[in-house]
Amino acid sequence: MTIADELRPRLLERFIRYVRIHTQSDPKSSTYPSTACQLDLLRLLRDELVELGVPEVRLEERGYVVARIPASPGHEAAPALGLIAHVDTSPDCSGREVQPQVIEDYGGEVIALGERAVLDPREFPELRELIGDTLITTDGTTLLGADDKAGVAEIMEAVRYLMEHPELEHGALCIAFTPDEEIGKGVDYFDVPAFGADFAFTVDGGKEGELEYENFNAATARVYATGRSIHPGYAKGKLINALEVVYLLHAALPHMARPEFTEGYQGFYHLTELRGDVSEAYAEYIIRDHDRATFEEKKELLTKIATEINKAYGHTAIRVELEDSYYNMYEQVAPHAEWLERAKEAMLRAGVAPLVRPIRGGTDGARLSYMGLPCPNLFTGGANFHGPYEYASLDTMCRAAETLVHLVTLASPTA
Repeated sequence: MTIADELRPRLLERFIRYVRIHTQSDPKSSTYPSTACQLDLLRLLRDELVELGVPEVRLEERGYVVARIPASPGHEAAPALGLIAHVDTSPDCSGREVQPQVIEDYGGEVIALGERAVLDPREFPELRELIGDTLITTDGTTLLGADDKAGVAEIMEAVRYLMEHPELEHGALCIAFTPDEEIGKGVDYFDVPAFGADFAFTVDGGKEGELEYENFNAATARVYATGRSIHPGYAKGKLINALEVVYLLHAALPHMARPEFTEGYQGFYHLTELRGDVSEAYAEYIIRDHDRATFEEKKELLTKIATEINKAYGHTAIRVELEDSYYNMYEQVAPHAEWLERAKEAMLRAGVAPLVRPIRGGTDGARLSYMGLPCPNLFTGGANFHGPYEYASLDTMCRAAETLVHLVTLASPTA
């Protein structure tokens, strides 16, 4: 029996239990965590870690559950490894009263998600790679919560296995479960020195084998346009339509540099909000690119276009405010190639083929990497996150949890 086989029954039970706990975060909240319901799962995780015999466990004031398993005797000098996952689910879709479906020995058929939707391999061809797996899906009315309760459950099962097998030697293991990742605030108050890890992994990816240590550089652009409202019948030479001013800026951006036309390492401008009237208008963009120089060029282009529009009008008709969100973790992670090789070896021991590719997004690990804790991302087995088409492969989840066991117990890289 493999480690994955041994983990399977309790991992399924644990995952189902976690996804049924409502933990949706709220971007409009002024509290931290943004929703009190996240604490329901965080308290449960604290209590379960204590029950498993983990000697150092605490629930911090801001909602972080932090735990530490000391190194095995003789391994105290080894660098400490961290494993991190977030408990909140996306505000994009309801996460209340999740009713998961379990489909055993999936045969490639269309899966009914209640009466509202279906998972069809013609629309989601990656399902064909999972024939024979046990799948966990939604009932079509909520998201599932595999992002990132799959990661939470996998870490917890790896911890359980390690605590029940003290003969497996390892360095110090640091564990953290965090709130509010989905609204970009997951590590706002995370105390990296107190966490105690020298290197960490977020367990927050998707497809089996994913090892991600490159992500977007990210910024938000807020665009304010001021118009001059004049009766349209008498507007010649006088009217300035704020909506048209914003349109001028949008039309000047490269048409193909949008999410729907890009992939891989290609960056984009994404218009996420547009509102207003003739007198005033507002638009918001997110800007993404893996390459830092190209990222800066994208921001500069927005500013340049706004300057040219204002020059044409002869006054400030449009204003752009830019705010960086996070940066590509590669610069911080790449010097620690020994840990990346250790992750690949752990996957191979679990029967998983490593799949190294960039994240077309960001993670808590990207921010942590610039807070002094290099932190790439590992797969969980979930897919179609943030909506009712979300699902997870239990088989992949089991191999993810086994990968974590090997990751912890492989000979530690030198500091």
